Amino acid sequence: MISEFSISPQKFKGSLNLSLTINSGQTSQPPWKKGNFYFQELIMIDDAPCLVKIRHDDADPEGDLEIIAESPENMTEKTIETSIREIFDLDHDLNRFYQFLGDDPKLAPTIDFCQGMRLFKAHDPFECIISSISSANCSIIRWTRSIEDIKRKWGDGYRFSSGDFYTFPSAEVLSNVPEHDLEEMQRAEDNLPDDFVFERNLQACGVGYRAKYIIKTASIVQSKINLQKLSKMKYEKAVDTILELPGVGPKVADCILLYGFGMGEAFPVDVWIKRIIEDLYFPGEELKPQTVREFGMERYGKWAGYVQLYLFHYARKSGLLESLRKK
Repeated sequence: MISEFSISPQKFKGSLNLSLTINSGQTSQPPWKKGNFYFQELIMIDDAPCLVKIRHDDADPEGDLEIIAESPENMTEKTIETSIREIFDLDHDLNRFYQFLGDDPKLAPTIDFCQGMRLFKAHDPFECIISSISSANCSIIRWTRSIEDIKRKWGDGYRFSSGDFYTFPSAEVLSNVPEHDLEEMQRAEDNLPDDFVFERNLQACGVGYRAKYIIKTASIVQSKINLQKLSKMKYEKAVDTILELPGVGPKVADCILLYGFGMGEAFPVDVWIKRIIEDLYFPGEELKPQTVREFGMERYGKWAGYVQLYLFHYARKSGLLESLRKK
């Protein structure tokens, strides 16, 4: 099945900058690959594989969002559109958000730098959990390469007209992956050729010390945490649940709940968001990360996650981040 259709800008609330959204470093998933002017990724829709190709002329606010969907199964355009609207948060009213930003002189400048940027929400919440754990103290390039490597080694592969694509492995599969070379060797026992290369273990994917956290997290998700139930929890209960996972502190927990489950009140705080908030609202003071988190959630309310996203991108592009590095 190949389906081609478009979504007019009148059918989503506010502007859209597709490229900025996909490449903004959100830990829901690696950026979608780009080929022949389309961003493309394999997603699962009702347990069926679907290669989604999507493009938008970000310079044209009146331009349609163009979609090509390819799947070995039959699925309706409405079903595909529903998934796309969810992933790119097209039902979120950016115009109202910009009114909120404009009412705060500290936030108003972010609008021009971030126009059309939306949440890039997970199409696989478990992938978001592992992506967020992998991203801790790690560059965007490195953690995205690690996630892509994990998909190639243990995900399910599908061949489409534009190449091979892979799902993210299930919690059951990932919980049984060797952590490092030694464990991989021990499992192979005496069946190792002389030229054997140790590469089918998590540390070989570049996640380093996080490998043990990832394996344990996969085991917990498989046996104790129902991700569908988690998505329906109140934020407070959900964050307590996610904090039970190894390698997950408040910042990573908030990333998971924001990008993986769309909980907009989450306010992830890393060292840079901490410094940005201090510079904008508390010049000359040094705050604890928890204080910054509480400030962001109380001041920004339901917009907290979006504000964090916009503040960080604004700081990167305006020169604020560079000036903070020099302090």
